[in-house]
Amino acid sequence: MKVLLLKDVYKLGRAGDVKKVADGYGRNYLIPQGLAILATPGALKQVEKIRENANTRRLEMNSEMSAVAAKLEGLVIGFAAKAGETGKLYGSITHQMIVDAINEKTGANLDRRLIEVQPIRTLGEFKAQARLTMDLVPEIKIVVHREGETPAALMPKEEAAAEQTPADASAPVEEA
Repeated sequence: MKVLLLKDVYKLGRAGDVKKVADGYGRNYLIPQGLAILATPGALKQVEKIRENANTRRLEMNSEMSAVAAKLEGLVIGFAAKAGETGKLYGSITHQMIVDAINEKTGANLDRRLIEVQPIRTLGEFKAQARLTMDLVPEIKIVVHREGETPAALMPKEEAAAEQTPADASAPVEEA
């Protein structure tokens, strides 16, 4: 089935594009949600008008979300979690937990469906993306550490530098 997109659809295309999609996807999701219409000859005559309207909407959304994107870019969020000897978590860090931490830290009001990250089930550092618009996708760093420990990535820069330099660095190192 060929459809004409009325709005930007993530991982499919931008408004005004004509795409071939599976019948069920078009009939059961795109058309009822108002994201697309059937690509009939009459609809194809409106492509330019749809593209112009979409470009103005896209510019408005990008200008509104650019302040939120600036807050989120380079943000570091830490989670303390219980983990086994191998570093595997007892449970996982969910999208909702990530969004709650972001909202608390920045004052933004994001939805959990905007966050893209693989399931976090081990200790370590991970990258997540917040899909604000098709053009604005800031990256967020997530640090998962064992409860009771504080990783260097979450410490203030002065403390982290002091921890990395050993106290007796001037002592000679013995080789075996």
